[in-house]
Amino acid sequence: MKINKIYLYLSIGLTVRFLLLPLLHHENLILQIFTIIIIFIAGIYLIRGTAEIISQSTGILKDRTGLAGGLLQALGTAFPDMVIGVVSALLSLKAAATDKTLAINLAIIAASTTFGSNIYNILHAAYCLLRQNIANRKNKIIPMFPFLKNGANVKPFSQHKVKPPLTAIESSLTILTFLSLLTTMVALSMVLFGKVSDIENFFSGTLYQLSRPIGIVILLLSLLILYMFRKNHQSEPVSEEGNPYLHSHTLLIWLELIGAGIIILLAAESLVETMRVFSELTHFPYVLTGIATAFIGCLGEMIVIHHLTVHPQGRIADAITGVAIDNIVTTMGASFIAILGGIFLGSDALIIIFVLILFSNTLLMYQITNLKQHL
Repeated sequence: MKINKIYLYLSIGLTVRFLLLPLLHHENLILQIFTIIIIFIAGIYLIRGTAEIISQSTGILKDRTGLAGGLLQALGTAFPDMVIGVVSALLSLKAAATDKTLAINLAIIAASTTFGSNIYNILHAAYCLLRQNIANRKNKIIPMFPFLKNGANVKPFSQHKVKPPLTAIESSLTILTFLSLLTTMVALSMVLFGKVSDIENFFSGTLYQLSRPIGIVILLLSLLILYMFRKNHQSEPVSEEGNPYLHSHTLLIWLELIGAGIIILLAAESLVETMRVFSELTHFPYVLTGIATAFIGCLGEMIVIHHLTVHPQGRIADAITGVAIDNIVTTMGASFIAILGGIFLGSDALIIIFVLILFSNTLLMYQITNLKQHL
């Protein structure tokens, strides 16, 4: 059944990318608007469906490979953020020779997408843990969203068949600390060493760039952090009863996980181009387009942690680590873009984005600390 689904998702992704996407540039405004709506609906459907595949396949792979479940799920869900940013950066470099304003705007989309995505999934993870902590404290089942009477529910740990290991919870706290330090380093380096002076003719305000040397350092540090947190902390395999991949060959599971990443990539690229065309038609600011696009890019990771919260399998620690590693990977993508020469942010956007990232990390770390008390 899952194999049929992945073929279905891949067919829809290819159709959207190669048949519908060119219609965005049609001269007929009504056709453009209709295409934008269809691509948006299809893109969200694909990301939601493949997120379920990722959460199920990584549940089996982490036990068979010994790799951290969070690392495996991030490999599937972080690609959209990275590719969106890299594609925007490449387009920026291509436009630099002929249209400096467009080049800077595309570079701003690249930066606000890669860094902005770190806000959404961390805040959502903090909310999921908040509801889990409330359920634990009251020792009863509560709705994930209080305003939805028939929505998903969160069970207290006392009703979980398998609880997350304490070592995995502590590991998620450590990696979030590293993420905060890495984010602080990026922000400080842009302010101290990245101010762009020659901007009079194409940008109003103060502009900052993440320089190539700092980008190389951030890239190496990101790879080091991923290596440090590569191991699975689950001492015993988690029961995956009902998981459609339970009796599948490991190679087939890997292929489906890679396929899910490709599908998310197709959906994300199509959605980014749709958002860009929407911005041109409505004159929506590019930095806001990038931030909105970031939500699309990290939607897969948000769905995974939501799924593992309302369907407890002792993997909530994997989900938290996955969110943190997802953001390490997108930061790594930002460093790669910096090496290409394509990360720029205006002073206001830089302050707001990085303050929100650090604020979100603090909230999530606080919720994780509370979660430990119920283990």
